[in-house]
Amino acid sequence: MSQDPTAFLHDNPQIKSIRMVAADLNGQARGKRVARRFAGKAMTDGTRFPYSVLNLDIWGEDIDDSPLVFEAGDPDGILYPTARGPVPVPWLDTPTAIVPIWMFHDDGSAYMGDPRHALARVIDRYTARGLTPVVATELEFYIIDDRGRELRVPPSPRSGIRRQQAEILALRQLDAFDTFLTALYDGCEAMDIPADTMISEAGPGQFEINMDHQADAMKAADDAWLFKLLTRGLARSYGFAASFMAKPYPDYAGNGLHTHFSVLDADGHNIFDNGTDDGSDVLHHAVAGCLKAMPGSMLIFAPHASSYDRFVDGAHAPTAAAWAYENRTTALRIPGGAPAARRIEHRVAGGDINPYLFLAAVLGAALDGIEQGTTPPPAITGSAYGADLPQLPQTWSDALAAFDESPEIKRIFASELRETFLATKRQELRYMADLSPEEQQELYLDTV
Repeated sequence: MSQDPTAFLHDNPQIKSIRMVAADLNGQARGKRVARRFAGKAMTDGTRFPYSVLNLDIWGEDIDDSPLVFEAGDPDGILYPTARGPVPVPWLDTPTAIVPIWMFHDDGSAYMGDPRHALARVIDRYTARGLTPVVATELEFYIIDDRGRELRVPPSPRSGIRRQQAEILALRQLDAFDTFLTALYDGCEAMDIPADTMISEAGPGQFEINMDHQADAMKAADDAWLFKLLTRGLARSYGFAASFMAKPYPDYAGNGLHTHFSVLDADGHNIFDNGTDDGSDVLHHAVAGCLKAMPGSMLIFAPHASSYDRFVDGAHAPTAAAWAYENRTTALRIPGGAPAARRIEHRVAGGDINPYLFLAAVLGAALDGIEQGTTPPPAITGSAYGADLPQLPQTWSDALAAFDESPEIKRIFASELRETFLATKRQELRYMADLSPEEQQELYLDTV
């Protein structure tokens, strides 16, 4: 842990309760509230809950016929604090702290159905080769007035005006919600989330925030997960919703979650840099690995029914497995700038993803390409939309099949996680067929 639990409680007498919280496969926060007087023991010794809790469906229900439930007797794992917590909870009136936790077996070994352990497994592969991924994320979200029958932008707290229009890079939109956005930055500072620049995006009430690059992929995933909790919770305290749903409005751009990454060697040198704009052979190998794993990874990049509404030609989301230099129509973009900062931007995932699975899939695929020395197809020029290029799975069913069959996914993820993730996605797909589009929207708006 970042701070001794006894010292944390002593230094923060205002804290009245502790939340011991883990991320399940859908990225939902699952855990327990612990009274302050018992919190020191829980933060030191860990807590217990069933393995099956990390494999619930999006409604929070058990998976039908799950081997983790009745067949096994629904046994407990033990969850220990990660190195991150405790962190304050700025969106609650009651002074509260979150202690992020992850699951282990009683013998101390990692439970590999935990998405955080999936990312740790990939990071360990880099470490074994003397490599360190440097990661930054970009998260898009909408703020939404969901009190009526139709979703709308909330009225500005400053002017009372409601502007249902796109506001790309508009200072007016940033100013209109300055109070909320300032509170959001204050929350990031309190939670040690490295929030950098924010812009008004292409949809009404849509914003994008960039996280600073850091040589700690696990912290980058923690930051993205905690930011989503913070943004949704804080928005509700202001009387509206904040949503990372992939496509809240049919006629406006969806929410993406992009990542920029490079890789350092043991001497701290960026191995994607060869002093030219093209980047090194190693960069090209990483690109090839990402492209090869992309179809199988689509279930992670687009995990829900509404995720696939985002993938429309000309709608700012990639639809083909292609790469290019300085081209935002492709799945992988190599940004310009100084060669020392050469990196890959992975642009496929929606805002509704689990950040741990997302970064595990992206970084694992890149390392596969590096290890195998794979060569990518030529970088494209011009628009990737409508071009004769390998297309990404466009339906949930196709993504399920690709994930199940993918040899790349089998290399990156342990069997426990592959099987449980498939089970929760198949159940969600099955149950979603009984819901109207309005009911699906109501479900996803707050949860993802």
